[in-house]
Amino acid sequence: MALTPSNMLPLGTSAPAFSLPSTSGEKVSLSDFDNSPLLMVAFICNHCPFVKHIRTHLASMADEYQPKGVAFVAISSNDIEAYPDDNMENMIKEAAEAGYHFPYLLDENQEVARAYDAACTPDFYLFDQSRSLIYRGQLDNSRPGNDIPVSGEDLRGAMDVALAGGSVPEEQTPSVGCNIKWKPGNEPD
Repeated sequence: MALTPSNMLPLGTSAPAFSLPSTSGEKVSLSDFDNSPLLMVAFICNHCPFVKHIRTHLASMADEYQPKGVAFVAISSNDIEAYPDDNMENMIKEAAEAGYHFPYLLDENQEVARAYDAACTPDFYLFDQSRSLIYRGQLDNSRPGNDIPVSGEDLRGAMDVALAGGSVPEEQTPSVGCNIKWKPGNEPD
């Protein structure tokens, strides 16, 4: 597995628009979250060991924070022809098995991943009410095999500060994980 860090999109960046098919069979758009005080966008996939390592915690964190006003959405942007484990059929199974109670979307043409400058799975982005980026980076310091329990402390801390009306500290640690599996010719510059 290739260890790839986040590209760390500049804080203050406006959330790029998207309209993508979800595991529920409906299209989901950025505007569907207009009424949520915060929006957490995660780039994940089904087969990545880094995502598998945190998926249970991500699901429970979403269940905990959605009632507080944080909308969650996950996007898979991997090349599904080269990586069929990440296709929609398998995304539907993964959402059910992992307990994802939030939209899980397929970015088949990879335009949304490019717009967010996503580099790895998992890659996390937190936007405020005006959809300005206030956090991007890691869930926490836990990685497969490092014996640090998954806590979600970095993302959790950012959400707690933002929900309390404070400013999220600008010093943030990049996420690391498997690189997004780009279709030939789609690789970022």
